[in-house]
Amino acid sequence: MKLLSRGVRLPLAALSGLLAGFAALAVAELLSAAVRPESGPVIAVGGAAIDRTPPAVKDWAIRHFGSDDKLVLQLGIVAVLALLALVLGVLALRFRRAGAAGVLLFGFVGAVAATSRPDSTSAADALPSLLGAFAGAGVLYLLVGRLTTGPATANGTARQRPDSGGPQDGVGGPQDREAGAPNREEGPPDREAEAPARQGGAQDWDRRGFVVAATAAAAASAGTGLLGRALTGTQGRGAVASRKAVTLPRVTSAARPLAPGAVLHTPGISPFTTPNNDFYRVDTALVVPKVNATTWRLKIHGKGVSRPVTLTFDDLLQRQLVERDITLTCVSNEVGGPYVGNARWTGVRLADLLREAGVRPPSRGGPADQLVARSVDGMTIGSPVEDLMDGRDALLALGMNGEPLPFAHGFPVRMVVPGLYGYVSACKWIRDIELTTFDAYDAYWVKRSWAQRAPIKTQSRIDTPKPFARPKAGTVMVAGVAWAQHRGVDRVEVRVDEGPWMTADLAAEDTADTWRQWSLPWKATSGGHTLTVRATDRTGQVQTDRRTPTIPDGASGWHSVVIDVD
Repeated sequence: MKLLSRGVRLPLAALSGLLAGFAALAVAELLSAAVRPESGPVIAVGGAAIDRTPPAVKDWAIRHFGSDDKLVLQLGIVAVLALLALVLGVLALRFRRAGAAGVLLFGFVGAVAATSRPDSTSAADALPSLLGAFAGAGVLYLLVGRLTTGPATANGTARQRPDSGGPQDGVGGPQDREAGAPNREEGPPDREAEAPARQGGAQDWDRRGFVVAATAAAAASAGTGLLGRALTGTQGRGAVASRKAVTLPRVTSAARPLAPGAVLHTPGISPFTTPNNDFYRVDTALVVPKVNATTWRLKIHGKGVSRPVTLTFDDLLQRQLVERDITLTCVSNEVGGPYVGNARWTGVRLADLLREAGVRPPSRGGPADQLVARSVDGMTIGSPVEDLMDGRDALLALGMNGEPLPFAHGFPVRMVVPGLYGYVSACKWIRDIELTTFDAYDAYWVKRSWAQRAPIKTQSRIDTPKPFARPKAGTVMVAGVAWAQHRGVDRVEVRVDEGPWMTADLAAEDTADTWRQWSLPWKATSGGHTLTVRATDRTGQVQTDRRTPTIPDGASGWHSVVIDVD
């Protein structure tokens, strides 16, 4: 029998809590593979946290962590769960059942989060969190039990003191009793030797049983978690195979060849076409949806739709496809920020589909002024019907830069609309289109204080030199990009310190829906300087110097960089 001091008992109890939490998450991981990956507690709680996070906090996270914001959120959730598991382990040392009940409580929270998500369609989404919590509670109850009882007591049998056994070397046997010898089995028990920790600061514990149970729990949890990950990976194989099987047909209307001079080769400038792997991604999906194109369906219905229609992926492939260069911009893009990119999109004109369904724009008497697009992950995005049917190349896109859409950018189908910020136009993994009105329905971001309508503001950015660069005195090439989608960029100007505005050289325009590269050779002199850029769009509107945040309809202001010329 071993005595366990309180200084050792508390860390082991905390370790028991961690192992219980690990077991709960591992079992939940395995079960979510059977239900759906989004039903796992970390993903479900993370999604619920995103839904309830104030817009300013979301904007801060995107600004500071970029596309890693989801990873940071998930790591934060795991860290909080680990801390709570430590606390529950210590609590269980004194209140064993209460500690186990605490694990069950957090399982209930995960179940509620999973079933309340917009993409939840079944009560089965609660199972991973609930059953994982039961597993974790059982592990905690078992391990803490090994810390509070000795080996014999843990098995429900009374322990014998070493000196209270049967005959030892003839002492205490029948002959001794007949001779009137004192019997060592008689007499008051040694209460002090059996006193619990509260009297002497220590308590008997089952060291071997704890080590075996803790090791078994850790090994079983690790195996269960790895199996769950493997099964989750197999779920997406059908979607991956369906994407590999896609061959984009020849387009009916190809993008026009780039005009001579449309692409500048200035070192440090953003490329005219953004590679798929470098294209920004801003959305709320903690797990990138992997949708099987062979089973995908899109329904068009709602107010003013006289001929509702359901389309398959093959239906879209067999239609007339167009190819267009279009620059997209996220409303979370700060002045000079990175969340803007240009790609060549292949797809079907959305306006054609809407007309075939009987939809008329409001200007022609149509009753619906808002198109609500729904994603497979539950996201809703509302777009002005008038903008979608005014002649611009609003697309249901199937391809990006010559290949099927990457999963991260919406495979199998997404919306692309030039001139509108993504949160009111660029629905990825789209599955449903409903015609309604702005008065009748607020989409996801509108419910969170963003504007209903959000045309992209005229903006420009200095790509080179970078902030705090130290170029040599002499000719320094200042260059970057400017955009005013669906209006076009007419002029870009650069100012050094508080000097006069100098007109930059503009690359040739591809279309009004794409950004334009620009450059300006500057004779740099030694010392610190501030470079500032502004653009003017085709309507004559000059980019404003008034600084505004991204909320509610996009940031504004001039982009500046500070450098030190040697």
